[in-house]
Amino acid sequence: MTETITITCIRCPVGCDIDLEVEDGEILSMEGAGCIQGEDYAREEYRNPTRVLPTTVRVKGGVLPYVPVKTAEPIPKGELEAAVEELATVEVEAPIELGDVIVEDIRGTGVAIVATRDLPAAEEEPVAAD
Repeated sequence: MTETITITCIRCPVGCDIDLEVEDGEILSMEGAGCIQGEDYAREEYRNPTRVLPTTVRVKGGVLPYVPVKTAEPIPKGELEAAVEELATVEVEAPIELGDVIVEDIRGTGVAIVATRDLPAAEEEPVAAD
């Protein structure tokens, strides 16, 4: 049975609505793409949708309790929820610098989780002299 799936392209600000005619998991035809990038995006989005995951992880000894992080590259959309659950168990030690690798390989995707800002260590309270 043939079905029509509409995908909105996000490769540029135009946002073309691309209609895919699909049967048994195969793309039969495509209409509405304004350029080759849109066609490529629609194929990728249909076959293997991916997303960049922005979230936070806990920080020990930092000026803030969390540091923002993201995947260095998009990961499969089906891995997002499990990746968030895994990152909820991660705690890093301050100081942290922009771009520091927090997790080498999230969920076996080969994609690193990186810090998206600097986060200095909290200054220790000076010990009072007696």
